[in-house]
Amino acid sequence: MEELGGEELEEEKVLVEHPPHPVTPVRSLLNNMALPPLKSADWVILSIISVGTIVLYLASTLAQSLLAPPPGESLFWLLSLLLNMIGYATIFVPGYYVIKYVRKTNYLETGPASLLQPLVRLFVKGAETEVIEVEAVNLIKGETEAAMAKTVYQEGMTLMFCAGGLLGSYSTWGYLQEKIMTTNYVDSLGNKGKFNDSQFLVFVNRILAFALALLVIMIRRQPRHKAPLFKYSYCSFSNIMSSWCQYEALKYVSFPTQVLAKASKVIPVMLMGKVVSNKKYEYYEYVVALLISVGMVAFLMGNDDGNKASNATTFSGFIILIGYMAFDAFTSNWQGELFTEYKMTSFQMMAGVNLFSCLLTSVSLMQQGVFYTSLAFMSQYSRFMLDCIILSICSASGQLFIYYTISVFGPVAFVIIMTVRQVFAVVLSCILFQHALAPVAIIGIFIIFSALFLKIYCSYRLKMKKKTVSAAGKI
Repeated sequence: MEELGGEELEEEKVLVEHPPHPVTPVRSLLNNMALPPLKSADWVILSIISVGTIVLYLASTLAQSLLAPPPGESLFWLLSLLLNMIGYATIFVPGYYVIKYVRKTNYLETGPASLLQPLVRLFVKGAETEVIEVEAVNLIKGETEAAMAKTVYQEGMTLMFCAGGLLGSYSTWGYLQEKIMTTNYVDSLGNKGKFNDSQFLVFVNRILAFALALLVIMIRRQPRHKAPLFKYSYCSFSNIMSSWCQYEALKYVSFPTQVLAKASKVIPVMLMGKVVSNKKYEYYEYVVALLISVGMVAFLMGNDDGNKASNATTFSGFIILIGYMAFDAFTSNWQGELFTEYKMTSFQMMAGVNLFSCLLTSVSLMQQGVFYTSLAFMSQYSRFMLDCIILSICSASGQLFIYYTISVFGPVAFVIIMTVRQVFAVVLSCILFQHALAPVAIIGIFIIFSALFLKIYCSYRLKMKKKTVSAAGKI
């Protein structure tokens, strides 16, 4: 064995005295948790979002200073809507340009992975295609077998539970809607105040519904979600606008008028179905639409509240109700398209829509400074706070009852229950808030709800006829 030289001995001595540091499990975990760096495209995306947000925030501030009403007066509904739109644009405009940039540069397909890439993929592209839906099939199969195992008594009790839940939730919700938007609240010192901001009530409803949807998704197994999140923003916006119109209209028309306008939404739903999905309708559906139109005209002619109101007030309420029906019709048709294309569950849809609803309304409320004033009003008038909490609970639980009723008993039973609920809501409002109705208005109400029940009956008969023809064809 050869002897080591002096220099080699020195090197060996150093290595012995200072051995290399071992890779500990903690250090290995920290190395794996290290976030990937931002690439140049990420900085472009962040710049688009930052610049767009700042510019639109300044535009919102300028618009508020120019459109501010005199002290003690509320903002005209059209100007309030304009400010809301500027707030929503703070999300939509930068989002539009980010999506455009991502698609133009193939951001998701090129370059190394980065910090923003998973988030951008979630919003712009969604999950990878060719996802196997075995879990969804198994879930549906299990629910169907469980439903078939129920006895007639259990099924009847379940139906009563669903009907009671829907009637109780939405009747209370409708009553509180009219109360919050039309009555004065009194604080402990006797001061009176009236709440005027419809958008805050929309936010309060959506935040609890979003939390409930997430809770159900975490508790109950769901199929893999595939849809790009940005596609929820369209029906979320229309859902916000329909809810805003619903609250705002109560400043100009009575609650019975609003409920009957909702009952008449079959007309804009049919029109929107033609535009969005190119749907074809049966002859009886056109007859139903005509009868509802006649009934609505009769009701408006005999509505004593409408006779007392000024022409300007009636016209404003009419325009807002048309907006409500148009936005609501778009929401249902767009959601139907998403269900067809991506096969998500109702709770995933509920979470996606309410996610954007919370984002849009919160940004708009913060820009306008309404968050602070609404919370201050809530702290001053404790009854208003209680009404908001109950309103949100009824809205969120009502959505859960809707999804459960449709999944167990189908859409026909659900529509019948909700039609009965509308009749009940009109009667309740007339009693509690003393809305006087002429005989012609009562006839109009009867025509509208008769037409709705005719629609339910004809659609059910047509469905059974198709089933019979299909079964005969298989024999």
